[in-house]
Amino acid sequence: MERVIKIGSGWRIGWKPDAPEFKGLVGTDDWAVELTEAELSDFCRLLGQLADTMKQLATELMDEEKIACEAESDLLWMEVEGYPHAYSLRFILNTGRCAEGQWNASAVPALLQAAGMLKVF
Repeated sequence: MERVIKIGSGWRIGWKPDAPEFKGLVGTDDWAVELTEAELSDFCRLLGQLADTMKQLATELMDEEKIACEAESDLLWMEVEGYPHAYSLRFILNTGRCAEGQWNASAVPALLQAAGMLKVF
């Protein structure tokens, strides 16, 4: 499998299976951080879980009501914040090199779709 990089307005995600340690990449137009295979797997899994949670909460919130939801693994912490139909995403990498990043609400839907289509795991 060759290197895959998906890029959109305000986001990017990538996979390079032959890299020795850091096989994944997440970022925006302004920053990026490389991830191990396990970190990228957790990132994609937790992002999907948070998106599902926001969908489920949509029927329980008033239109003007914002919410924040968190999910974490041993490797990273993630949070979505906003409305069920428009929310920002933040993550903190909990491993040795520690990194933090954030995506605006306008970038999250396409990042979510790309993460689901990366199909590397």
